[in-house]
Amino acid sequence: MSYDLIIIGSGPAGYTAAVRAAQLGFRTAVVERGPLGGVCLNWGCIPTKALLKSIEVLNLSRNSQAYGIKLSGGVEPDLAAIVSRSREVSAQMSKGIEYLFNKYKVEVIHGKGHVDGPGKVSVGDKMLDTKRILIATGSKPNSLPGASIDGKRIIAYRQAMVPETIPGSMAVIGSGAIGTELAYFYHSLGTKVTLIEYMDQLVPTEDADVAAQLSRSFRKAGIRVMTSAGVKSAEKFVKGCCLEVETKKGTEYIEADVVLSAAGVLPNTSNMGLEEAGVQMVRGKIVVDKDFMTTVPGIYAAGDVLPTPALAHLASAEALCCVERMAGIQVPDVDYSNIPGCIYATPEIASVGLREKEAKAKGIEVRIGKFPFTASGKAAAAGEREGFVKLVFDAHDNRLLGAHIIGAHATEMIGGLVACIGMKIKDHDLVRTVFPHPTMSEGIMEAAAIACGQCVNI
Repeated sequence: MSYDLIIIGSGPAGYTAAVRAAQLGFRTAVVERGPLGGVCLNWGCIPTKALLKSIEVLNLSRNSQAYGIKLSGGVEPDLAAIVSRSREVSAQMSKGIEYLFNKYKVEVIHGKGHVDGPGKVSVGDKMLDTKRILIATGSKPNSLPGASIDGKRIIAYRQAMVPETIPGSMAVIGSGAIGTELAYFYHSLGTKVTLIEYMDQLVPTEDADVAAQLSRSFRKAGIRVMTSAGVKSAEKFVKGCCLEVETKKGTEYIEADVVLSAAGVLPNTSNMGLEEAGVQMVRGKIVVDKDFMTTVPGIYAAGDVLPTPALAHLASAEALCCVERMAGIQVPDVDYSNIPGCIYATPEIASVGLREKEAKAKGIEVRIGKFPFTASGKAAAAGEREGFVKLVFDAHDNRLLGAHIIGAHATEMIGGLVACIGMKIKDHDLVRTVFPHPTMSEGIMEAAAIACGQCVNI
């Protein structure tokens, strides 16, 4: 049987490409060795949000008296039920992908896909013919040389998401989205958490003001934060682990029951025939052109296997662009300068566009508008006054260049600002936009007004 497109991997890039290709009339197959949905639906984006929702309910219950609600008896987490709910949510979303594939007649071939050359994909002893191949195999956890993951004392995100017991202490290496979210999750369960970051600030890809606020919030909550700290080695014991950490003040030893390695991810591109087929890669990441074609005609790639940010929504955008161009549809290039990033700890973080420091490094004169949620009526009413909205504008043409939010519901507010940057919205456009009152999103208008010198609320 011959196909128009075979996609290896069913994560955000893979399933998005498969459904769109089928809609465009391609005879499409997806090769997947695990559950449909890839890491995102099964071990990443979706189940972590389910875990964090349980923690949100737990912390609200613990603090119920602040809202005038008295709860009889103690409030304790039921770890097994929290994990079970998370897995059920993942399974439900995976079934949703199965439904879409059935609806659009996308064939699913279970097994490990291997590229045997242009137009040839093997799965086990089965050889498949296709006009095009799309590599969408995603990524896997990175293991530090001095602290290799063993799944017991030093774990990755998969093990961290299905704990059988609550550890007394945990050291988290890396403060990206995975490390930050799981550090907050375990801290809320009662674990003594130390968050270790090699760079000079937490969440290194975020604005410095946002990182400083997160650091204050975590320290206030009781999470130990270490920055400019590099893990040199790990010594494992029967009941724990000891990390040797190099800091500006010298070497420090951190003992913990469990270590979570969250120091980034690596592309899943090895042992699948890509090098033999002639596909060019740099440090395991696939080189593609603007149409997402590799150096071998007919073989394409999208998502975490590329040297672009490992984000589910970006993977989907790349896959859509790729497939539509396969079909001859003229669609715009993916705008990598306008891709949002989100972290779902408490407080939430969301950002898009240039950071203040980046803009200045490019020689751009900027005006900053920063509105604190302490001045927000909705934040006060909700008891969520932590954080702020920070907007970066070009001082010459007044265009919005960047948006950075830390606080409750930040991840729900960033989407509109992505559109604003894409449409080259200016500061006065946001000032004159009538936002609903009272909402956290009013902070966007207020921040713009501050940048213009027109704010009347602080």
